[in-house]
Amino acid sequence: MYKVNEVFETIQGEGSFTGAAAIFIRLQGCPVGCSWCDTKHTWDIKDELAMPLGDIVIKTAETEHWAQVTAAELLARFIQEGYQAKHVVITGGEPCMYDLNPLCELLHQNGYSTQIETSGTFTIKAPAQTWVTVSPKVNMAGGYKVLQSALDRANEIKHPVAMEKHVDELLQLLQHTDTKAKLIYLQPISQQRRATELAIAMCKKHNWRLSVQVHKYLGIS
Repeated sequence: MYKVNEVFETIQGEGSFTGAAAIFIRLQGCPVGCSWCDTKHTWDIKDELAMPLGDIVIKTAETEHWAQVTAAELLARFIQEGYQAKHVVITGGEPCMYDLNPLCELLHQNGYSTQIETSGTFTIKAPAQTWVTVSPKVNMAGGYKVLQSALDRANEIKHPVAMEKHVDELLQLLQHTDTKAKLIYLQPISQQRRATELAIAMCKKHNWRLSVQVHKYLGIS
């Protein structure tokens, strides 16, 4: 069973799948505690805010409401809603609080590709063909450590930056990580001009890539 805060179809606005049509599943629950998080409504799981999946799909505003559903129920909802995208992004909250194997395997069996967006602070339970985006969260309020196993599993590492210390944190994380087959992105926090300029400069210096949250520039979900 998965606690789902949102299900919607849009385009992926970050990382290597930028511009791809995608179905987003946003799961409820996250103890990591990022101060600049833009989905704080997904942090807490309050039993009294449970609601049917049908009501979750038609939500028009960010709320703490969630639905408890199975992988099969999610797949059926995709079909019922007429979603055409074949790439599914599982995000949160912190999606790796859940065992994502059953959901991803069912989606793969039905012609979908899957991607997980995680902080890297929980063990990743997903099939080998699932694309894993680790956005490492260092020294956050929840006190969770970024796991080396998550960095090793990542297909791409997408690090949020606002100041030089965030670049230093990434360099330290990468010391023991084989990055030859990985894509490394810097993502300016909140599209701040100073953060964007820093990210561009560091991408040039280290031959990394820039992720600019295209969906926020376009003003879409």
